[in-house]
Amino acid sequence: MKTPSFRTKLWLYFVLFAAVIFSLLWILQTVGLQRFYDGMMENNIRNAAKIMTAAAGSDDFFNIVDRLSFEDSLLVYITDTAGNVYYSSDAYRPYFRQMGRPGPGGRENPFRRDAPGGFPPGAIRNLPDGYDTFLEKLAASENGTVEYVSNNTFIHGSRISLDEDDDDDDDDEIKEAVLYVAGTLGAVGAAASIIRTQLLWVTVLSLVLGFVIAWLIARRFAKPINQLTEQAGMLSGDHYEERFQKGFCRELDDLNDSLSKSAEELSEAREYQKELLANVSHDLRTPLTMIKGYTEMVRDISWEDEEQRNEDCGVILKEADRMTALVNEILEYSRLQEKNPDLHFTQVDLSALTEDVTNRFEPLFRNDGGTIERNITPGCLVEGDPDMLERVVFNLIDNAIRHSKAPDMRVGVSVYQDGKVHLEVTDHGAGIAPDDLPHIWEKYYTTRQRGGKGVSGLGLSIVKQIAALHHAETSVQSTVGEGSTFGFHINPV
Repeated sequence: MKTPSFRTKLWLYFVLFAAVIFSLLWILQTVGLQRFYDGMMENNIRNAAKIMTAAAGSDDFFNIVDRLSFEDSLLVYITDTAGNVYYSSDAYRPYFRQMGRPGPGGRENPFRRDAPGGFPPGAIRNLPDGYDTFLEKLAASENGTVEYVSNNTFIHGSRISLDEDDDDDDDDEIKEAVLYVAGTLGAVGAAASIIRTQLLWVTVLSLVLGFVIAWLIARRFAKPINQLTEQAGMLSGDHYEERFQKGFCRELDDLNDSLSKSAEELSEAREYQKELLANVSHDLRTPLTMIKGYTEMVRDISWEDEEQRNEDCGVILKEADRMTALVNEILEYSRLQEKNPDLHFTQVDLSALTEDVTNRFEPLFRNDGGTIERNITPGCLVEGDPDMLERVVFNLIDNAIRHSKAPDMRVGVSVYQDGKVHLEVTDHGAGIAPDDLPHIWEKYYTTRQRGGKGVSGLGLSIVKQIAALHHAETSVQSTVGEGSTFGFHINPV
């Protein structure tokens, strides 16, 4: 089965999210609304009764009862333990009184204590159904409070103490009274039906709109992803010039930067590969031609002539060595081109290292009529990779020997410390033209331009790469017809 696309998955996630949200709304509005309302109503009744109980006996007690009954839609009775009404209030009578209008029946609340008199005589109001049961439950209560639900009404009762009179006489009679606070539960039944109908329409319209918005968002998100996929796929076709679009979001911008950088590196690697193949094929063609030609000469002409055969075989061996050196230098240069070449830094005595390499060159150079003049200060210590530093010394001396010409076949090798440790190698050859000096460290430059007896033209480029890895510097000074001095300058330990 084919894996769904990013756009499809994103759209499905949005649809699932919308479905979960509306499912929760349906559950809360249809199943939990009534329970939530009942719970809040019960809590309001408890809090109101607590405030009334605390205010019992105060001068403002009945005003507090009126206010709470109005604010929370409560029915409040204050009676004696036999059920005789002292006071009553509900959500309507305080409202009418506050508006300066008579209550139902054209009268003020007849069950309100008028200042400064006491309870009006003959104030009678029918008690709610089941009040006798309420009094029995309260009388049987150990803590003086009772709570229960009857006929979809939550009832809270508690025993309180009241002053019969309003004056401040200390001899006012304390009356034991009963506080009855009730509120209707299940009042949201009709409202819930309306909410369900409304929620049904809201759900349908919201889901349709959510599907459309989710599709548009998924399309918007998928567009840059698809572009990245297409452009990344083009990299395999050598389209390295492709640049990726940015600006949609930070994560994709980071991915764009990574792909753009990869494209640049692939382009550089591709150009390097082409250049390497072109130059290697050019450099290998000459020794291969020589090997092939002299091999045919040995086979067809000089096989029987021992002296000539040895001479021809010597040429073949020399050209084979040249090819081996070429391949080794190419591999060395390729390794140095890596981002993190494997280097092992340690303390190196550059003076002793230079002496050792010079000793290896001197016998062969002497056989060709040359001499090596040394000016090496002992004990010049540096921090670096011993193999890499040996390659620097080897390449500089080899370069000087290859460009030395008779009659002045002298090569000077110097190591000294002056702030930095300096390695300098001087030849007395043809020198380098001023226009060529800026390019002398470029790879293959010797083979292409200088026409020397070089192997690959990579020797000085390798020195330059090793200098960069060691935070060192290179230099060249040359005078046409007099010779050149190449330098390698590195920090001491």
